[in-house]
Amino acid sequence: MTERIGLAIFGLGRAGTIHFRNLVHNHRVVIRYIVEADVEKAKQVVTMYHLDTKVMHSDEMEKVVKDPSISAVVVCTPTFEHEKIVRAALENNKAVFCEKPVSQSDSGIKNLYEFADKVKQPLFCSFNRRFDPSFKSLKERCKEKREIGDVHMVKTCSRDSPLPSTDYLRISGGMFHDCAVHDIDMVCWILGEFPVEVFVMAQSHLPDIRDLGDVDTVLISMRFPSKALACIDLSRHAVYGYDQRVEVFGNKGMLVSENQRPTELTAYSKDGTVQDSLKFSFPQRYAEGYVSAMEHFLDVVEGKAKMSVTSTDAYNVSAIATACETSHKTGKPVQLSLN
Repeated sequence: MTERIGLAIFGLGRAGTIHFRNLVHNHRVVIRYIVEADVEKAKQVVTMYHLDTKVMHSDEMEKVVKDPSISAVVVCTPTFEHEKIVRAALENNKAVFCEKPVSQSDSGIKNLYEFADKVKQPLFCSFNRRFDPSFKSLKERCKEKREIGDVHMVKTCSRDSPLPSTDYLRISGGMFHDCAVHDIDMVCWILGEFPVEVFVMAQSHLPDIRDLGDVDTVLISMRFPSKALACIDLSRHAVYGYDQRVEVFGNKGMLVSENQRPTELTAYSKDGTVQDSLKFSFPQRYAEGYVSAMEHFLDVVEGKAKMSVTSTDAYNVSAIATACETSHKTGKPVQLSLN
């Protein structure tokens, strides 16, 4: 029997709770530690699941990463804490699964991946939408099977539900690095290339977000070396549910990934047609993607797979998000030259 992978989970917030619940039922791992600022909350979770997992305060990070029974860490803390945890884990020869981004700065991302290469440990930045079954099929049929020929246009739409809390938005890293990066990565992954030019228009309609100096509604245009164009439509708040759509148009046809609902049942009556509302938020819409991304990481740790999200991907997506931020602030297109 293969020995189970010893894990430490850092952070039990939105993403951390999703990963914890998935990993509790994963026969490949044993959760040895939860590292969380709210110790009482973490202890209640451990008790609820009848686990032997140790709960440690965030200040005790060094003790955890030095434990030889730990092979890998899962980093789901607030963004500003990612870099120090990732570095500490790599320094102690642990594999790292990190919610995006691995660092708040482009230089930090570059340095962490160089260090990961040096210590020969995987550093996986989880762009989990790549692992969604619908999007995976779209990518395969678009680029590998070339069902729609040469791609002319990619459109994505990502509108949040519910509106994130002000406390979260304050530490999120902003609309471009917190939200837009998912769609930027999706477009680049589908096309297999990075843009040479971006242009952004954005607005703040919500007073709380405006007071933070951030925006809540964004339109990103991108031009690629292949002459393909892309359009990203973002909003922090859609009152009707979690709106997630992708359309890829080519000279031989079009592929579309539509919104998902809890069921596909449609009711017809004299009063009209009724369907379920859209899935409420990201834990419901991307439930399968979260599981598949973690399974991929565990395959990498066990030497069964090569990491699908590369250092180049993580660095370039962050650099593109920064360029989008610059375009928004200056009102001008930004040229890019990315490897």
